[in-house]
Amino acid sequence: MNLAALHERASLNQQVRVFFAERKVLEVETPALSQAGNTDPFIDSFSVNTPQGLRYLHTSPEYPMKRLLVEGAGDIYQLCKVWRRDESGKRHNPEFTMLEWYRLGFTWQQLMHEVADLLHILIPHLQKPPRFCSYREAFLETVQLDPHLATEAELSACAQAHGIGFSGDMPVQAWRDLLLTHCVEPHFPTDQLTFLYHYPATQSALATVQQVDGQAVAERFEVYLGAVELGNGYQEQTDSAQNRLILVQDANTRGHDIPVDERFLAALEDGLPECAGVALGIDRILMCRMQLDDLKQVIAFSWEVA
Repeated sequence: MNLAALHERASLNQQVRVFFAERKVLEVETPALSQAGNTDPFIDSFSVNTPQGLRYLHTSPEYPMKRLLVEGAGDIYQLCKVWRRDESGKRHNPEFTMLEWYRLGFTWQQLMHEVADLLHILIPHLQKPPRFCSYREAFLETVQLDPHLATEAELSACAQAHGIGFSGDMPVQAWRDLLLTHCVEPHFPTDQLTFLYHYPATQSALATVQQVDGQAVAERFEVYLGAVELGNGYQEQTDSAQNRLILVQDANTRGHDIPVDERFLAALEDGLPECAGVALGIDRILMCRMQLDDLKQVIAFSWEVA
């Protein structure tokens, strides 16, 4: 146990609540267990057997929070535990703390600046203003490739040229992901926030998509400190039919092992207000705040000893 980390976490949580109270954003709580899990093919839920049947520990409070938005809750935030079946490591713990909030009428650009304002409070040693960079610009700067236009062969050759060995075929997006984590992210500065935006439309999740310079891009961003990803933000997709299409496609990709959240989709048919939303990893932020390099140093009981 790191006693200093316990005190820093308490202070950080208080700063979060003051930040949102000043902006009149309401703190809410939603269930940790639900009848439907996350159908995202890249996120695995924990399941729990209950007397009422199978339930899933939430990987994010997104769906119930959006149900509250539909009901007229207004601007809301939640500070809560979430669970994902990830491996445990220096930057991952299957149980972690998430801060998620939604701002009605905000654009994703406005939300980026609000995220920067909060992170500069929570990580006070940050002195430089944040850097805002498109996904395309980041690739051109580091690997001299346009990720929206590069073919699978070009991306593969680029990876090999940078010493990344991989045998076998991968789709274009998988090569982009590999180059992003191994070649692009390591170049992000360690003394200022980097906001990466306009990801390929194939990575839109439940964000809106627009055309930029002839390419379909997702209206979403990720925020980093150095190569440490701290959060994900979106211009939320409000079209109920499009949300259903994405969740059903994800479920098909997974092989229907996770049920689609029909309550969430039914709520969206009543009309999700125009909004932008973001989720931040509090444990990673605390790690950066204390200038440590391992999540185990800021969690009272890591996964191995919980």
